[in-house]
Amino acid sequence: TLITLIIYQISHADLYTCIANAIPFSVISSAIAIPSAAALGKQDKEFVIYESSFSDILGIIIFNFARTNHSISTSSFIGLGLSTFLIILLSSIACIVLLYIMGKLVHHIKFFLIISILILVYAIGQSYHLSSLVLILSTGLFLNNADTIQNLWFRSVFLYKNLSADLSQLYQLSAESAFILRTFFFVIFGFTMNVNELNDKPILANGFFILATIYVVRFLCLKVFKKGSVSPILYIAPRGLISILLYFNLPDSLKIPQVGTSFLFLVVLGSSIVMTLGLMLSNRKSIEAIT
Repeated sequence: TLITLIIYQISHADLYTCIANAIPFSVISSAIAIPSAAALGKQDKEFVIYESSFSDILGIIIFNFARTNHSISTSSFIGLGLSTFLIILLSSIACIVLLYIMGKLVHHIKFFLIISILILVYAIGQSYHLSSLVLILSTGLFLNNADTIQNLWFRSVFLYKNLSADLSQLYQLSAESAFILRTFFFVIFGFTMNVNELNDKPILANGFFILATIYVVRFLCLKVFKKGSVSPILYIAPRGLISILLYFNLPDSLKIPQVGTSFLFLVVLGSSIVMTLGLMLSNRKSIEAIT
């Protein structure tokens, strides 16, 4: 809400356009947050994992809802409920099918086939204007937690001896592939950015103002909902690839000239710097407390 108001003050665009542009700045990047929380305690690490994952899911759903509904009505929420149900159904089917295929494949080349199936399902979801990124995220969550399902029929049909080893290899392959994709995506993002705009003082001021707003709101929310110290979780609120993807998915009619790629770059870079410095400071304090 506050980011929407800031964008409104910057651009004086209509409220709908400001909300659509504010969503990419409001989503925490789980791709950055989760690896950054690896050194935290168990409770803090779980908090970051669940927070960033749900941030991605809700951000994608709300973004698609805002992008496809220029006016809010009862039919809009009915459509949201229907699309959410369809993506949950499609995700469930895809997860079960993928797990079954993994257990039945005996060929040494199986993971690129699985990734290809995921891409196919993603494309099908996109063609029907569903939140396909939710499908990919839920697939990862399901595969990683499939062995915790206690149903005897499920375990006998879908779980197999080498599941843990296969998931480990799939995770390694996915992590390396994601690194390559993120690298090229950020290169493309760099090509779309006008560096001269970084000399524009209003853009710098507004970018830092949004950053400050993000961390002030985060501090207040953590104080209300989290027991104990808010550090270092306070600093783990990076904006990253998900923000860039959502921004590029905005139709040209909704893009605001004052809130361009340079503006987004400032927020992405600034949030990453704050997270890095915050984690370093928290780690130093922990070491000093021990010694």
